[in-house]
Amino acid sequence: MIKKAEHVAIIVTDMDKSIAFYQEMFGYQVRLRGEGATREMAFLFHENQPSFEIELIRDLQPMGDYAAVGIVNHLAFTVDNIDEAIAHYRERGITFKTEGPTPSLDGGRIILFDGPEGELLQFVEPGKDRKR
Repeated sequence: MIKKAEHVAIIVTDMDKSIAFYQEMFGYQVRLRGEGATREMAFLFHENQPSFEIELIRDLQPMGDYAAVGIVNHLAFTVDNIDEAIAHYRERGITFKTEGPTPSLDGGRIILFDGPEGELLQFVEPGKDRKR
């Protein structure tokens, strides 16, 4: 029944800052942005994977408390070379949670960092035997 992952939703407090982060850092583009009576939302896509989106949600009227890390634990991005990605994004101002990448279960490597709203983000360099 399930065909694909659709999107991940991230609760934000500053929509413009969050959109700019995902655009400038990772090349995401806004597909749709608007607001209703209680929420402002934006849907972002990447040209290399247009069928998956990041949904940013900003409450215009408080809807209740959200946990500091939210229900979604993290959003991961695949990279071809994690060392190059770390160097590139360090130059752009990202601070990583560890000095270097750590091994993943499939023989790849991962590293974690925070987005502009404190959301947990991850780069993944898949192991050689893993299909992307």
